[in-house]
Formats: sequence, structure tokens, C-alpha cells
Amino acid sequence: MSWGTELWDQFDNLEKHTQWGIDVLEKYIKFVKERTEIELSYAKQLRNLSKKYQPKKNSKEEEEYRYTSTRAFLATLNEMNDYAGQHEVISENMTSLITGELTRYVQELKQERKSHFHDGRKAQQHIETCWKQLEASKRRFERDCKEADRAQQYFEKMDADINVTKADVEKARQQAQLRHQMAEDSKAEYSSTLQKFNSEQHDHYYTHIPNIFQKIQEMEERRIVRIGESMKTFAEVDRQVIPIIGKCLDEITKAAESIDHKNDSQLVIEAFKSGFEPPGDVDFEDFTQPMKRTVSESSLSNSRGDGKSEPKFGGKSKGKLWPFIKKNKPPPPPPASASPSAVPNGPQSPKQQKEPLSHRFNEFMTSKPKIHCFRSLKRGGAGPEDFSNLPPEQRRKKLQQKVDELNKDIQKEMDQRDALTKMKDVYIKNPQMGDAASVDHRLAELGQNIEKLRLEVQKFEGWLAEVEGRLPARTEQARRQSGLYEAQNTSAVNSCAQDRESPDGSYTEEQSQETEMKVPATDFDDEFDDEEPLPTIGTCKALYTFEGQNEGTISVAEGEMLYVIEEDKGDGWTRIRRNEDEEGYVPTSYVEVYLDKNAKDS
Repeated sequence: MSWGTELWDQFDNLEKHTQWGIDVLEKYIKFVKERTEIELSYAKQLRNLSKKYQPKKNSKEEEEYRYTSTRAFLATLNEMNDYAGQHEVISENMTSLITGELTRYVQELKQERKSHFHDGRKAQQHIETCWKQLEASKRRFERDCKEADRAQQYFEKMDADINVTKADVEKARQQAQLRHQMAEDSKAEYSSTLQKFNSEQHDHYYTHIPNIFQKIQEMEERRIVRIGESMKTFAEVDRQVIPIIGKCLDEITKAAESIDHKNDSQLVIEAFKSGFEPPGDVDFEDFTQPMKRTVSESSLSNSRGDGKSEPKFGGKSKGKLWPFIKKNKPPPPPPASASPSAVPNGPQSPKQQKEPLSHRFNEFMTSKPKIHCFRSLKRGGAGPEDFSNLPPEQRRKKLQQKVDELNKDIQKEMDQRDALTKMKDVYIKNPQMGDAASVDHRLAELGQNIEKLRLEVQKFEGWLAEVEGRLPARTEQARRQSGLYEAQNTSAVNSCAQDRESPDGSYTEEQSQETEMKVPATDFDDEFDDEEPLPTIGTCKALYTFEGQNEGTISVAEGEMLYVIEEDKGDGWTRIRRNEDEEGYVPTSYVEVYLDKNAKDS
């Protein structure tokens, strides 16, 4: 089966068919190219989707990913990212193995097709030229034969006429002979041209055209084979990534199977358990005995005036309901005309009702334990340094986390110090490599940093030991999982820190003092929010850089000079001011204070 023999007369149709084949190939290339664009777009959308739901760094979302369900979701997002990468691989392989290769092949195919059909047209033109030559020789032979016949007839006519001279007859005879000779020559030429044309025509239809059509057939068959191979490659590119996509899906399944609802429930307990005991029964208050109530309230007032708290752990007071009731900001003190039942702390005497706010403030400030609690609340902003605003169990976890972070920082500083020490030894042994004294300053700084960090660790470990002393004895596993607040083991010395601990961050004392502790603090906050700025009592120089990330603190740079507006009250903090709008607390150990002489005398 050959196009050269079967389709010897279909040159034009073959030309159209081969052009159609090239168009099909280009259409397939366009199809694959659009597929690669879809794969890239799909991969990009998958990556954006995965990125959109990734937890943001240093955000609350990161804390949520400690649960197995959210970790499984994070694993799913990561696997979807890898899944998108496989679609990018599909796009890249299809572009390089199919689109690129076929584009080059189409260019080569067009050149080859052009060459073959050029040869075919050239052969056709040659046979047409031969045919024209044959037709011209034939017409010339026919014309010469007719001329010879007319010359012969004229000669015979002249020869038969007696009136014609002998010379005219001779002339007619010579003319007839000449015409006969010309006819013979034309006949010989026509015969030769015919033989030549037949030979050329035979070569054209049985040699040249079959060879050209055979090449065109081979070219078209190669095109068909090539497009088939490309389709196989198209499928193979997809098949190559199926195992990896399967692994991604297997990992997603594995992550889903790793979800442990019991573990997540335990994590919720660890995250929110306060360690407090549930409140006990509320005592019945008999309002039918006014005298007894007055005596009871007087004793409560006296206990407040002494500034001492006697912990009661029966949990029978109204103040112990705060683990379940959200506390709103206490209302301002009622006017003197209000009824005794409208007063939060019960009926007051006329003397107490007319007592000015400034006197109440001075009386409040005379209680040192309360002042310490109030000052810690104001300075901490987001929370005091010892996390005393948290329930015992949560406070213990925060303190343990802080100790671990400080130990890591100490280890980093020690590693740097060890490295610098080795460098110094190398410089001592090989002075040409560097000056050993150049690292002394850095070594001294590292030593100071390590010492400060160790002091911080000791401080937080002390608080941690204080908290763990309140919790019941337990195993290491139970210590990590739960903690109960054992108020009976708490001494009276730690009553301030104990009374401050409540789930909503408020500072409470025993049942009768809770309302009094909250109301003055709120009243005084509102009363003195717009107070005049404190006068400066001296200056200070920052010995080290302090970031001041907590609310109520201020950032300082090493060597910076600032104003002191409040001395250290024994809690390790000094209040300073940079300008009229910037003031806050810094650790006393971070600054060198120069108090004014007048401030010292006062």
C-alpha cells in the first residue's frame, strides 16, 4: 500500500491532507499548553489556600495547634502544599516533554513537507513542458504534411496543363519535393519527441512521483506516530506523580487517624484548669435580727481596718462565687441619701457616709500588703511579673515555661562564651591571627548576662516553689496534667499573693474583704486617671538595654539618661520618665539612679 501507486493523481488532495495533519498537531500542542496553564493555576490556588489557613507566627492561632485535631489540619495543609507541588511537576514535564518537543517537530515537519511538495511541483512542471514540446512537434509535422500535399497537387496540376511552360512545371516539381522533405523532417522530429515524452512520462508516473509521494507518506506516518507518543507521554506524566500524590493522601489519612479526642479533652483541662476548689454552700443570712447583723458587720469592718486577712477555706462566702460569675466594674459609691440596702458593703454609719474620698484613699494606702498588690497590678499591665493574677495551676505552668526559656537563654550565652574562650585561646597561641584582648569586653558582657539570667531563674524558681507548695503532692505525670489549689497549706505571710489569684485577674482577699479591695482600687483608678504628673526626684542612667514589652513598662537603651519619678519600693522596679508622654517602670538593676539631694532629705 503506497501513496505513490494508489494516489499518483491526487497531488492536490495530498497537499491538503498533510496541511490538515499539521493543523491537528498544532491544535494538540495548544491543548497541552492550556492544560499546563491550568495545572499551574490549580497549583497556585492550592498553595494560596494552604497559606491562607496556615497559623500566623507569634499569634494566638499557634496555641490552638497543640490539639491533635488542629495538628491534623495543619498536616493536611502541608500535604496540600506538596500536592500542589506535584501539579507544578505535571506542568513542567508536559511543557518540556510535549509542548517544547512538538513545537520543534512541527517546524521541522513544515520544512520537510515544503521540500517534498516543491519536488512534486517541479516534476509536474517538467512533464508539462515535455508535453508542450510534443504538441508543438506534432502540430509542426501536421502542418508540413499538409503543405507537402498542396505542393504535390499543384505540381500535378501544372504538369497536366499544356499551356504551362516547362520552367513553371519544373519549379512546381522542386517546390513539391521541398515540401515532402520538410514533412519527412517534421515526422522524424515528432517521432523523436514522442519517444522522449513517453519515456519522461513513464519516469514521472512510475519513478519520480511515487518516490515523492512515498516520502510524503512516510512524513505523515511519522507525524501520526509522534502525536501518539505524545499522548502516551501525556498520560505517563500524570502517572508518574500518582505515587507521590498517593503518599500525600496517605499522610492526610494518617493525620486524621492520629486525632485523639481523649488527648484533646485532657489538653483543655490543662489549659483552663484553675486549681481552685468549687465553692461551698452559702450561709443563710438572717435579716430578722438587726442587732446581730450590725455586730457582725462591725467585726468585718474592724478586720478590714487592721489590713489583715484570715483565710477561710470553707468556701461559704459570696465572694467565692467568682470562678463562675464574670465580675463587672463596681459601681461608684452611692450618695448619702441612698438606702442602706443599696450600699454594696451593707449599712454604713453617718460618719462613714460623710467620710471624704481622700481620707478613704489615705486609709487604703496605709495597708502595706494591699499597696503591694495594688502596685503589682498597675505595673504589670498585661499581668504581674510573677503571674500572680492567674489561678495556681495556670500560674505554675507559666512560671515553669518562663524558667525553661531562661535556662535556654543561659545555655545560649554559655555557648557563646565557650566559643569566645576558645577563640581567645587560639589568639593567645597564635597572636598573628588576632588580638586576644579584643574579646575580653564581650566575654565580660556575656558573664554579666549569664549572671542576670541566673538571678532571674532563681527568682522565678522561688515563685514556682511557692506555687507548687500550695498544690497537693503528686507524681510527675499528674504534675504536668493537673493541679488543685490547697489553700490550707498557705501561710499568712503569702496571703496577699494568695488573695490576688482569681480567674478574671482581679485581686481579692478573704470573703469579707473582697468587695472592699475591689471597690477602692477601681474608684481610685477612676479618681486619679487625670492626676497631675509626678515630679522628678532625680535622674538615672540605663546600664543595659530593656525592651519593655509588657504594658506599664518603658523601653530604654543602654547609656540613655532619664528622669526618676518614683523610687524602688522594694519590688525591684523603678518608675522613670523620658518626656511628658513617655513614662513607665524598668527593673532597678538595669539603671543607675542619682537622686536629688532635696528628694533624699524629704
